[in-house]
Amino acid sequence: MSISYRTGKLLVAAFAAALSVSTALPARASDGLTVFDWSGYEEPAFFPAYMEKHETPPDFAFFGDEEEAFQKLRAGFKADVAHPCSQSVAKWREAGLLEPLDTSKLRNWNDVLPGFKAMKGLMTSEDGTAWLIPFEWGNTVLTYRTDTVKPEEVASLKAFADPKFKDRVSIGDNVDDAYALASLAIGLKDWSQMTDEQFKEASDFLRQVHQNIRLYWTDNTELSQAMASGEVDLAWAWNETSVTLQADGVPVEMKRDTDEGLSTWVCGYVRLKGGEGSEDKAYDYLNALTDPPVANYMVESWGYGHSNAKGMAAVDPALLDQKGYGDIDKFVKDTLFQSPLPTELRQKMIAEFEKIKSGY
Repeated sequence: MSISYRTGKLLVAAFAAALSVSTALPARASDGLTVFDWSGYEEPAFFPAYMEKHETPPDFAFFGDEEEAFQKLRAGFKADVAHPCSQSVAKWREAGLLEPLDTSKLRNWNDVLPGFKAMKGLMTSEDGTAWLIPFEWGNTVLTYRTDTVKPEEVASLKAFADPKFKDRVSIGDNVDDAYALASLAIGLKDWSQMTDEQFKEASDFLRQVHQNIRLYWTDNTELSQAMASGEVDLAWAWNETSVTLQADGVPVEMKRDTDEGLSTWVCGYVRLKGGEGSEDKAYDYLNALTDPPVANYMVESWGYGHSNAKGMAAVDPALLDQKGYGDIDKFVKDTLFQSPLPTELRQKMIAEFEKIKSGY
């Protein structure tokens, strides 16, 4: 298989992240900016206005999942801006890791999609303090190879636990995506209301899935390579997996219309307490990310939605239909939003998921 330019960029970023074992950054100028992010988001097409103004990109450090990022920050890692998702914001805030946002310096704050503003605890806390500006949103969705799996075999998310797929399944090494899958599989759309009985039922489902696991993927590059080689036929994956694989000619599809639906997540950017870089550059970066023109690149090249309502409104309707965002009402009806979770429940999920992955 030929590797696309963007996939090659992700390989380089993932390799760089793997080599980063220190909890301290190299010495840098006090007016610099360091972004703590998922690999792949260092692509300048995400922040063209920042590049136009400053000519060089920020420094980047990478994490594999939000729990890793959380623990590294608590251990003293220093950065200025970070990229958590909705379910982590409250935990990071309660741990004292975040600096409030000054919304008067965020020129796109008022253009954030209304649905995100309504998500309790996402953008602001109860006292009205702003903590996160949403950036992208997308799905974790059943993704399969069309040359080895028939659509009717994956009509339900319970396919992940079907013995016929033994050693052919991959889900993320990510507690939030894992329990989103399990919640949907047991018929639960609002996971923030999960009872002890439902938690046990969801965990038991993940134990069944574990019997079929070929690998727990940590980033899109790892999963894409496994699916492209035929090592994995069925995955619980982000939108970009199918987008990048289809661009490379691999026969994969997303199954958005399973009996139980799909999961939707919202991620964004926060300012980190103790950051040593330029505050002005931090706001320049946040404004560049959320500029309306970035929406088209986000949808077309990554298969994700952008947070800016004006930007999404300007995207070609045919492209939105192609990527699954044409009918937002239908989209929302069949989705589990990865909304912020009670800290105690999320800690239970983290502990239980580690047991499940270990075979217990």
